[in-house]
Amino acid sequence: MAAAKGANNWLILTHNNPDPDAIASAVALAYLLAEKLKLPAKLAYRGIIGRAENQALVQYLGHPLQRFSPSLLQEADGRALVDTQPGAGNNALPAGITPAIVIDHHPRLEATARVRYADVRPDVGAASSLMVQYLRAAGLSPPASLATALFYGIKTDTMGLKRATSQLDMDATCYLLSRIDLEGLMQIEHAQVPISYFQGLTAALQATRIYGSVVITYLGLMSYPDLTAEIADLLLRLRGCEWAICMGTHKDRFIISVRTQKQRGAGVLAQMMVGDLGFAGGHGAMAGGQIILTGQDPEKLARDLTHKAKEHLNISARTRGKSLMLG
Repeated sequence: MAAAKGANNWLILTHNNPDPDAIASAVALAYLLAEKLKLPAKLAYRGIIGRAENQALVQYLGHPLQRFSPSLLQEADGRALVDTQPGAGNNALPAGITPAIVIDHHPRLEATARVRYADVRPDVGAASSLMVQYLRAAGLSPPASLATALFYGIKTDTMGLKRATSQLDMDATCYLLSRIDLEGLMQIEHAQVPISYFQGLTAALQATRIYGSVVITYLGLMSYPDLTAEIADLLLRLRGCEWAICMGTHKDRFIISVRTQKQRGAGVLAQMMVGDLGFAGGHGAMAGGQIILTGQDPEKLARDLTHKAKEHLNISARTRGKSLMLG
């Protein structure tokens, strides 16, 4: 924890629209700083927490995160990023500021070389697994609520240890099993959703097209930005599906989520689709990207990116997608 010394007020930032892995990792780092060094930390994010399960998680944890504001950055003399890196384009840290700590499991970015302490391990399935290792090394046994959050973070990012899983993820899961709050976990995983969720799900399934082992859908306007990831995860469960690509718009952003049954290639595909229009990145099996809409027609953009994805995956431009709903 030498990297944390010399700063008295910490700001821990997650990636925008944080998922369970980012939320749990941020809370774990704050717990580590408080317990070992008696250092206070504020946790912040940009965007929204829209998915019902993610909302249930932050409620279960007592709402530890707050929306990012520039004043938080000014008040902090120590800054950390979890589940993201400087230069990734998906967090609130300004380009001119280098954090003191980065803990992430995505491919290492060039800007991270300037960070005082950076633990970036793309072979690990979840940042929560890294945080479990830190807690254990520090001799700290996480309280049940934090253990539950970390367990859920690993579970969601690795699809229950079935996607991009390392030995560290398995070890962390085994360690947490006897410490989690099972009732709390069930409440998070089975959080109730509004009727609009099912209406959106119906529209998503109706828009889905199947090109052999590739499934592509464009959702149009979305009520929350991580809906593309949720639908992509769902579509990947289709028998015979090797690639699931989901696109949609939220406010001024065009959002892409890519999932694959393969061990690698999702990040490459997402980066190829987005190109220099925005930013993209991810793991071998899961990736995402965003494009800021500045006068662009999102419907046309969806068609153009679908064409690029089909070309990359060797699907003939003349191949017409099969409707998921019509069978």
